[in-house]
Formats: sequence, C-alpha cells, structure tokens
Amino acid sequence: MRQIVLDTETTGINPKLGNRILEIGCVELHNRMLTGNNLHFYINPERDSEEGALNVHGLTTEFLRDKPKFHEIVEQLREYIQGAEVIIHNAPFDLGFLNHEFRLLNLPDFSSHIGGVIDTLVQAKELHPGKRNSLDALCDRYGISNSHRKLHGALLDAELLADVYLAMTRGQNSLGMDVEEEVVNIGDLLEPVAMAEIIFMPASEEELAAHAATLAGLDKAVKGQCIWTASLNPPVPA
Repeated sequence: MRQIVLDTETTGINPKLGNRILEIGCVELHNRMLTGNNLHFYINPERDSEEGALNVHGLTTEFLRDKPKFHEIVEQLREYIQGAEVIIHNAPFDLGFLNHEFRLLNLPDFSSHIGGVIDTLVQAKELHPGKRNSLDALCDRYGISNSHRKLHGALLDAELLADVYLAMTRGQNSLGMDVEEEVVNIGDLLEPVAMAEIIFMPASEEELAAHAATLAGLDKAVKGQCIWTASLNPPVPA
C-alpha cells in the first residue's frame, strides 16, 4: 500500500479570502515503511503572508519571490500523489487549500486524484479523548523528538507526522474491519465424559431405627418437634 503523509504552509487560514499555499511537504510510505521518496516545494504565493501565519512558518515574501508558482509545480504534484492514500493532520484545512489551488487552474479537485484520506487528528481524538492532540502533543506522547522544530515547516511536519502515524497505528495489521473470525464450538474442546452408573441402595432396618432415634433425641432437646420432624409431619388444619 502506498501512502503519502502531507502537510502545507499557507499565507493565512482561509483560501476564500485569497490566501494561498506557499509550501508543500510529502513523505512516502510503502507498506508502512519510509521510502525516502519525498517531495517538497517552496511556492511563490503571489501575495504577502498574514502576520499570524508569518509568525508560524517564518517564510517571508522576499524568500519566496524567486520560487515557482503553483501552476509550475502542479503536474509534478499530481503525478506524485496519484492514487495514493493521503495522511494529513486536520485534513479539512489542507484539502481546502489544495482543492482551491486546483480549481484556480481549472483542474479537478486534489481530492479526486488520490485514493483516500486519513485524518490523524480524528484518529488521535478517538484514541485520546479530552487530551491535547496537536502534532507537538502527539510527538511528546509517543516519544518522538521534535526539538529541532522551531517553526512550522511542511516537510519537517510531514516527517514528524509520519513517525506519529506509525506509532499511533502500531499493531494495526489491517486497515479493514472485515477480518473473518474463526467460530469455535466449545464442545469440540472438551473431552468426552462417560456417564456414571447410578446405583440406588435403600437404608437397612438398623439404619432407619438409628435415624428415628436421632430425631427423637432432637425432639426431646427442643421440647417439641425439631425442624426435620416438623417437615415430615406437618400439623393438620382444624
């Protein structure tokens, strides 16, 4: 199975307000193994970043000025992600921007090029309800070093997310839920037991006499009828 762990950096938080993608980082997994076949772009967004976004990624307009524009890298991106399952942390954000960039070029949505999406934020919330589930928090939880992460960077974050995803899904041998369960008949596990023969032996006259004497002694001790005698000879209603 081919999977692509993907992250983007953007000029702001809303593509409908004209914000654009300025960095894309992709890390390839094949059968849950890192292949090293990664993809990374800095992109000239043709606009300045909002102050809040700039504080997050630190990619200035000057740095990005000579980088390729999105239409110059889109075919390489399309070929790279074609048919793969894409893993994203907070997928609606990145997919919203990617679909917007594709539509600006009159291309089918980014989502139509891939084989599916795994949102690790949704997974983390299910595994750790009520806990912080940011990428930094998940790195701490799973013992993944992110000390070199001073600012957000698409490729660095994708590499960290790949490690988090592998740790978070460790032991998951199948992504499907249709594993056939073996039905075991408990009777098949038990050794056959031979039925024991029951032999009835009535009490002898001596045993009956001894039993009667014991009851008489109990009646005398309680100055009436003991429970056993009373149950054998219930009083007759008047």
